[in-house]
Parts: sequence; C-alpha cells; structure tokens
Amino acid sequence: MANSQVLDWAPSLSTPDFKAIEAVLLELEQGLPVELADKDTWTALRTNKVANGIIRKGSLTNVARWSSIEASHPEIQGDIKAAQAKEKEERSAASKAGGNYNIGLKNTENGVVTRFPPEPSGYLHIGHAKAAFLNDYFAHEAFDGKLIARFDDTNPAKEKQEFEDSILQDLHLLGIKPDRVTYTSDYFQQLYEICQRMIAEGNAYADDTDPDVQKEDRRNRLPSKRRDRPSAESLAIFNEMKDGTDFGKKHCIRARIAFDSVNGAMRDPVIYRFLNFQPKEEGKEPEPVPHHRTGWAWNIYPTYDFACPVVDSIEGVTHALRTTEYADRNAQYQWFLETLNLRPVQLWDFARINFIRTFLSKRKLTKVVDTGIVTGWDDPRMPTVRAILRRGLTVPALREFMLKQDPSRNAVTMDWTILWATNKKAIDAVAPRHTAVETKQLVVGAIAGGPAAPYSEERSKHPKNAAIGTKSVTYASTVLVDQADTANFSLNEEITLMNWGNAIVRDIARDGATVTGLQLELNLEGDFRKTEKKVTWLARDEEGRPLVDAELWEFDYLLTKDTLGKDDKLDDFLATNTAIMTEALCDANLATVESNSIIQLERKGYFRVDKAAGQGPRGKAVLFKIPTGAKE
Repeated sequence: MANSQVLDWAPSLSTPDFKAIEAVLLELEQGLPVELADKDTWTALRTNKVANGIIRKGSLTNVARWSSIEASHPEIQGDIKAAQAKEKEERSAASKAGGNYNIGLKNTENGVVTRFPPEPSGYLHIGHAKAAFLNDYFAHEAFDGKLIARFDDTNPAKEKQEFEDSILQDLHLLGIKPDRVTYTSDYFQQLYEICQRMIAEGNAYADDTDPDVQKEDRRNRLPSKRRDRPSAESLAIFNEMKDGTDFGKKHCIRARIAFDSVNGAMRDPVIYRFLNFQPKEEGKEPEPVPHHRTGWAWNIYPTYDFACPVVDSIEGVTHALRTTEYADRNAQYQWFLETLNLRPVQLWDFARINFIRTFLSKRKLTKVVDTGIVTGWDDPRMPTVRAILRRGLTVPALREFMLKQDPSRNAVTMDWTILWATNKKAIDAVAPRHTAVETKQLVVGAIAGGPAAPYSEERSKHPKNAAIGTKSVTYASTVLVDQADTANFSLNEEITLMNWGNAIVRDIARDGATVTGLQLELNLEGDFRKTEKKVTWLARDEEGRPLVDAELWEFDYLLTKDTLGKDDKLDDFLATNTAIMTEALCDANLATVESNSIIQLERKGYFRVDKAAGQGPRGKAVLFKIPTGAKE
C-alpha cells in the first residue's frame, strides 16, 4: 500500500456519512500497516463522531489499536484539540463542505432545532423509530442543537393518555432525550386566534358543503359554493363552531388557497373541524368525547396540516424533517408560513421505512390488538418499538441500522433479516452461553466410565470473552439429551458431548421411531474434530442445584404476504400459528439470570429472558428466541 493512498483517506474520514466512513474503516482494518499511518489520517479519525461510534462497537480491532497508539503522541493530541476547536467555531463551514449526512441543510449557522411530532393515537412502531433517530441525530450529533418532542394531539376521538405515556417511555428506551416535550393542544387558543385572522384577511372561509360534495369538488378542481362568503359571516360561523351550536356543527373552516391547483393539497384544505365524536355502539348516533388534556374546553380542533407549520414556527423549529408522504403538502406548509408572515422553517423529506410481511397502519395494528390476535402492543410479533425490543433487538443495533438508512428520499421495503443480522453482531460477543434440552420425549443416557458421583467445575460463560464471567457446569454418569439429537444415532458411533468430550453409543432403546434410552461409554481420549454429531446435554444431579424449567418461544410474521396491496384486506392475509412454545430444562445457572437479559442456548440460538426463573407460568422462565437473519 502506497503512502499516498493513506494520505488520501484523511478527507474521507472527515465526513459524518455512515456508508462512506464504514467503507474506509474496513479498508484500513484489512490492510493498513501501522508504519504508514500519517497524523492527518489519525487526527481525522479521532475527531469524527461517526467513525468513533463504529470503532467502539469492537469489530475493528486493528483500527482501534492503531488509533489508540497514534492518539497518544503529543503532536497528534495537539492536532486533535485544534481540530475539535475548529469544528466548534466553524460548524457552519463544516456542514456546507459536505458534512451533516451529506444533505446540505441550509441556515445551520444560526442553530438547529428539529422536532419529532407523533400523534398519541397508538404506540411507536419501527417506522417512527427512523424519524426519531434521524431528528435526534441532526439535533444532537451533527449539530449542537435541540430536539423537541411534540404531541400532535388534535384528534381526541383517537387519542389517549396511555399512548402519550407509552411514546415518552419508548423514546427513553431508545436513548432519545428530547430537550423539550410540548403539545399542539398548548397552542389551541393561539391557533384559534390565528385562524380568526386568516378569515378576517380573506384567507379562509366557513363551509357547510356536504363532505362528499367537497371531496368531489376538490377532485374536479371546482370552487366551493361558499368560497366567496363574506369574512364577517365566516367569522360569526367560526364563533358558533367554537360554541358547538347545531348550526356551527354543520361547518368546517377551509383555507382559501387555489381550488384549481394541480396539487391537490392546495385545493382549499380544511383547517378546522369537529372531531370529538366517536360511535358508542354500531348503528347508534356518535357521542362527544373529551380531549385527554383539555377536556371539554374545545368543540373544534385544528388539522395537522394547519397546526404543524404554525407551531413549528412558534416553537423555533429550524429544520422539519419528515417522510416523503408529506412531499405534496410542502407547498401548503410554506403557504401557511408566508401568508401568516411567520418565521420560515426548512423542510427536508426522507423516505419512510417499510418491512416485508409487516403492516404499520395504526388502524390495522389497533385491530389485531383489540381482537386478541396478539396479546397487546408489546407482543413480540408486533412492529412496535417495545415489541421488537421485547423480542430481543438491542437499541444500539436498531440505531445503527436506522442511521445507515440515511435521510435519502429513496423508498425501500427492507427485509427483517438485515436488521436481525445487525443485531446478532451486537449480541454475539456478549451473550453468555447456557444449555437447554427439550422436555418432550426427553432421552436419559447412562454413561459408562462417567464420574462415580456428580461434580461441578467453573467454566467460562463465553468461549471468546472471559470478561463475561464463569458458570458452574455439572458432570454426572446420567445425562439428559434432546430426542432430535438421538434420533439418528447409530450403534458404536462416536459422538461429542459438547464441553465435556467424546462418547461411544453402545446401546439405543427405542419404541418405534422414538428413542427411549441410551447407553454411552465415555471416551475422553477421542478427537472431537472427527465426530459428525456434537450434542448438548445436561447432567442429572438429584442432590445438586435443580435444573430450571423454561418455556422457549419462537415467533413468525403476522402476514403471509410480503406487501399488502391497496385493495388487500388484512383478514385475508393474517397468518396462523405465529407463536410456538417448547418446554425445556435449562442449566441451573439460569436461575440467577435476570429478566431482559440476552443469552445464547447452545445449538438453539439467542434468547431474551422475558421472565426470569420463578416469574413465568408455574414458576417457569420464559425465553423469546431472537432472530439472527439466517435461515433457521
């Protein structure tokens, strides 16, 4: 490798672009001799937050070692401090030079404030996670800015305090710390007064046209018959709407923009309406419901399209990052700001993330919860944040995956296997190893040449990570083995009892195709490299620490189709048998493993401990299998 190549990498290591940085670091990891490392390269490396985040994950051992050595040199330490000072003083220049995720946000020199505005009408799902991580990244990593979490609580018929609380809890689980938590309902009076001003200035009007007629007129680019209603009359009606009179309830308020625009979002959108009604029972008249924060104070509520740009401007948001589904409404967003002479906000659209065999519609998610198809919003088969974390996805893996998707506008439908493969890399090096055997048709094996009495030894919990600690492994002349492992044993075949040694199968008792017992002869002189079958086992020790009863759960997709079409009905594609439980016995060490721990059951996979021993049904431990991205 030529020294000139190394020198060329310093600029590449200065970018915060994940994909570019990762490629450079991998090349450095695979082929960089330490003597060719120039100080510009290491200075750029040590001052790059993205690069340091990748290095901290522990997979780039050579780069981490070299970086640590080089950074100890006084000359490089001085350069690092100078570079950090320069970055702080010239953040604007740095961002315009191609940093900041390479999307070139404008006007960052005056500060950056982003916002994450969920509606409290459901639990956060994996699609929301991308938006939350991106807004957090730009506010707290790309810039020394602020993040606002704002609840868009303008639809009392769908919203609950439960959802609001869960969203805050989920943001905490994701490690996202908003600088402020606000509510659109905090601005209801201000929004009402702004709407009054719009009406008075001729920029909005009251409309009592039948909703179906309104919809048809907008589709055909026709003006409402109420469009030229005098401002004074519309203002009086708006007041009746606020009071909730029968006459007022027949109306909505529409912005007067451009009824004949080629952009449907500009065709006089509704900006105020009645929404605090929901059916009590099918076939009966709707009845009013209170807002979960403001109670009965308001009869009418602003629409998201109207409230969002206004509150963004009022709250000091500088950059509104939102999914491309809102792209057609960008012109509308800017129209409100300009018409109302409000402080401008820069918009950036990024593609929402979708996954195969997954639905993210709150309506559909609510349906499977309410009908009992799943056990709740945190059911491991759900795509909600708390559900995927409960299944065993780690926050660092989720964050890494989401930020690697970057804020581009290219819509993609992801395969879950990619996310789970990322997660496997995060947990493999730290998951303690344990052993389990299935209780169904459990096989008892007698070992000739085994210990006269059971005994225990301390062994490492992880073969490659001594820092994880040790566990007690019991050896005895009677062992328990999975039926599936013994089904293909042959007489006089040599097998390997994992973490013990080899044994020879001397006798097999069968009842039809089912193995009912084994006679094994211990052969510790045997070579495990020459055996075909490596078998997990547990010693039977009646006097020692008891084995742990457990339920091992494995989950599948809720959908049978990769992507639901517009006309597809959810019920037609809901899968059956999506949760399978296997009863098992686990080694005695599992008795001290706490809930929410991630472990590996050897030859069975990775599991998250949902309920520790003693806490599950009939005192059992409950373990959820974690997908790894591989075909299993």
